[in-house]
Amino acid sequence: MTPRDETDPKGLIHEAYRIDGITAEECRSIFLDWALSLPVDSDNSSLLQRLLERHASAAPDHPMTQVLTDGLTQITSPRRRGGWRARPRG
Repeated sequence: MTPRDETDPKGLIHEAYRIDGITAEECRSIFLDWALSLPVDSDNSSLLQRLLERHASAAPDHPMTQVLTDGLTQITSPRRRGGWRARPRG
């Protein structure tokens, strides 16, 4: 039985933790699907923190734990990557 709630509406993260031999690349793909399935007004940082609290202690070395941690870090410290504002003006 897959627990489904607002933190993991499709049960994707839960299922990722159950897959033996899953790779980091597969976890990133699952993470992207999870992120795209969230409502637009979701507090993603809070959801990621709750997912980590739920899963990370039981599987600290799982690739999904690292992906969730990376996602939380990148959400809390965004950086500008380019665009027209980053280009030199003359």
